[in-house]
Amino acid sequence: MKPLILRALRMRTHTSEHRTLPNASAHLSTIVLCCFVLAALAAPLIALQNPYDPLQIVGWEASSVPGTAGTGGYIYLLGTDGLGRDIFSTILYGLRISLVVSLTSSGIAALIGLTAGVSAAYFGRWVDVMIMRIVDLQLSLPTILVALIAIVTLGPGVDRIILALVIAQWASYARLVRGVALSETQKPYMDAARLMRLPKRRVIFRHLLPNSIAPAVSLIPIEVGHAVALEATLSFLGLGVPLDKPSLGSMVANGFQYLLTGQYWISLFPGLALFCLIAAINFTGEGIRLRLDPRSKPR
Repeated sequence: MKPLILRALRMRTHTSEHRTLPNASAHLSTIVLCCFVLAALAAPLIALQNPYDPLQIVGWEASSVPGTAGTGGYIYLLGTDGLGRDIFSTILYGLRISLVVSLTSSGIAALIGLTAGVSAAYFGRWVDVMIMRIVDLQLSLPTILVALIAIVTLGPGVDRIILALVIAQWASYARLVRGVALSETQKPYMDAARLMRLPKRRVIFRHLLPNSIAPAVSLIPIEVGHAVALEATLSFLGLGVPLDKPSLGSMVANGFQYLLTGQYWISLFPGLALFCLIAAINFTGEGIRLRLDPRSKPR
């Protein structure tokens, strides 16, 4: 009996250690993500150079190393690029673009995907077949390919890249929610709603949708991080945010031509900011999933 008790205690301690690590990383990533959001919101207040026009060219201070004192009395913390623009100020406004594009596109995609998935599960028949065939066709293609096709068709622009990301992401929500909603339609409260002959709109939006939305809530942070990466990739390729607006992806692309000359900071710091932002969003999403999933909570 004693060896069994000791083994159970060791297993419980080992499990609790594995559960504590994701929780700690989720808390830390949430703090980092809040810092990114606050820095993006306060960009006009803390931007060092040209707070309302971070892309203004100041050629006489081009390619300054990090820590160089500028003529305006301030220090270029992260240096300047090949055109003399302060990298720190540009990163702050690039964070704004990334957060606005990713949050807006993920929210709209979640709304469309939830409606499509619940409608497919509730109505069934030809509605289910039509929606799921479109979802299957889109999910069979890489997401970046769908986004590329959409942005090439729509053209560059912040509003168009949001629409392109919505087109690329809504199918994931529809597939996930449709599976949950199918099991919900077989439960007694749905049978009672049918017997009472409630309006279909009321059954869908007041009964079926609220009970099917939990998996989508845990998927939203993951798709937000995915949207940040997609926006940066499209901007890196020159198909995303226009050149007159700062973007982390375009900053990394612009710094590539200076790598061979040793000016690493032009692309290094925007790349680090992009990496930390995506990592913070993903770890925060993992923490949200652990809180929403009952199977992940300690017994």
